[in-house]
Amino acid sequence: MAHSLEVPLDGTSSAAPAVVVDRRIRHGTPAFRRTNLALFSSGFATFGLLYCVQPLLPAFSRAFSLDAASSSLSLSLTTGVLAVSMLFAGAISDVFGRKPIMLASLLGSSLLVLLSAMAPTWGTFLVLRALLGITLAGLPAVAMTYVSEEIHGDSLGFAMGLYIGGNAIGGMGGRLISGFAADHASWRVAVAIIGAVGLIAAVLVARGLPASAHFEKRRSHPRALLASFGSLWRDKGLPWLFAEGFLLMGAFVTIYNYVAYRLLAAPFSLSQSHVGAVFMVYVVGVASSAWMGKVADRLGRPRVLWTTFVIMLAGVALTASSSLWAIVAGIAMMTFGFFGGHSIASGWVGKRATFARAHASSFYLFSYYMGSSIAGSIGGLAWMYGGWNGVVLYVSSLVVGGLVIAVKLRKLVPPMAA
Repeated sequence: MAHSLEVPLDGTSSAAPAVVVDRRIRHGTPAFRRTNLALFSSGFATFGLLYCVQPLLPAFSRAFSLDAASSSLSLSLTTGVLAVSMLFAGAISDVFGRKPIMLASLLGSSLLVLLSAMAPTWGTFLVLRALLGITLAGLPAVAMTYVSEEIHGDSLGFAMGLYIGGNAIGGMGGRLISGFAADHASWRVAVAIIGAVGLIAAVLVARGLPASAHFEKRRSHPRALLASFGSLWRDKGLPWLFAEGFLLMGAFVTIYNYVAYRLLAAPFSLSQSHVGAVFMVYVVGVASSAWMGKVADRLGRPRVLWTTFVIMLAGVALTASSSLWAIVAGIAMMTFGFFGGHSIASGWVGKRATFARAHASSFYLFSYYMGSSIAGSIGGLAWMYGGWNGVVLYVSSLVVGGLVIAVKLRKLVPPMAA
């Protein structure tokens, strides 16, 4: 139960109002520490399992005689399946519960990654990565719902921040660990290590995450779910915000997918470990997300969103330099702008959706991961036929498209309550 009512022990009535006691998990309690350790580790593992292949794309090209676009399928196929699966993961957790779905997601994903380390052919590897997109969906789609249901309102922001921090650090850590391991052993060892990290996180979730105390089982009819999704497209702003998610992630993942090919080749000739270290600029995004969100709260999202695309565009231009430091600075600027834009756009979706808010967030994430899948794969063609300059032109077109939409959104009227 979410609360209890305090009544006199003798059963007599009292004029004093009943005191409502909120039993949700509060900051400073042992339950809060266990919960956040479990959530942080699950976020770390989830995004490590997803993005560990990104610095390994050149290694896949060598091992399986692939071009860059084909190698990028190891990520884009996963994110494409993940995008679709996330539309339904929340409804499944409404039936089976939050913790069981989160734990099954983490266990299944870790085992699939371990199996992929032993894949004999590229086709087998891709099948396992596609299945990973299905199993992974159960954690990010459900974890935030668990936090909102089980954590006390006074501690909610801190708990959500720790979970999102785990996501970001996991995305960075997965890249660093796999890059270092591939350099000193092989890509198979690198992938296996990430799978083992996922299993450790699953143990922490099983032992540390409290069972849902405020979960209410319910079923969603497929027809009602589709009708709710359809209603989102009648709003004048939400479809444009969904498009922003697609363009933001498409531009970001393209830079991260193919910069390794450039830095491993002459004239830079970096090692796999050094390329992995470049991804440490990811930590810039953790700061950007919180800071840009505060600025948007103060000045308004329409006034701030467009500036994140300008920052991204400047960063993309810098990566065209022949200086390694300029390239790293450009990637850092790109990362800063991306996380700021994603924070503002995703928050704006929640504010804009006066109805079907959970479904609006799901559709934003669907568009976001489809950007990774579709736009990221097309970026491989830009690399194949135009080299890094081709990638820069392609990503710049995505960012300019996002900038045009952001300017259009400045004139957006507030939504009508439904």
